[in-house]
Amino acid sequence: MHVGMWGLAVIVTVIVSWLMYRYLAPDSWKEWARAGVLQAFIIAFYAEMYGFPLTIYFLARFFGLDLEWGEGGNLWAQLFDSPVAHIVAMILGYGIVFIGASLVAEGWRRIHAARRENVLMSDGIYAHIRHPQYTGLFLIIFGEGVVHWPTILSVLAFPIIVAAYTYLAKKEERQMLEQFGDEYRAYRRRVPMFIPSSDMIRRST
Repeated sequence: MHVGMWGLAVIVTVIVSWLMYRYLAPDSWKEWARAGVLQAFIIAFYAEMYGFPLTIYFLARFFGLDLEWGEGGNLWAQLFDSPVAHIVAMILGYGIVFIGASLVAEGWRRIHAARRENVLMSDGIYAHIRHPQYTGLFLIIFGEGVVHWPTILSVLAFPIIVAAYTYLAKKEERQMLEQFGDEYRAYRRRVPMFIPSSDMIRRST
């Protein structure tokens, strides 16, 4: 049972927050406001996963569903009345998280190399999507907060976080246009923002 493990909730929250800020550190105070949305999600999500299963309590209390706090408070296990549902969701969710984390790490590595050399990064993962770090972030949140361990907060927060970081990506692109001009315009026309096109996927396989 995960319920009541507040010490573990604090430890996991600190570790995940450090990783997020390590690879997605805000550059200005306005960006910290968007990061605050992500931080709130992290705190609330792991507090519910390891502390108190608020989603199950809410659904059972206000919608009359026959849910208990078994299986550590995992919603899939409760809805399907089987621990197998939790295992399947965990495998699928962590698979998505792994892909997302790989995108974040690879995007971070390449973009920092490009900043040191003051060049436009357009190869590697950046030849397929313009913002791999944000795509990775979306996959991490979706895999963990929607697929693996859905809660009311995580499901509601997911589109808000996507909207906030989409706005941030557009702001960054305006800065890139000022810096690289026509070179970035051509790159933007050629490469999708978050999701690679089917043609790009076929060429890379």
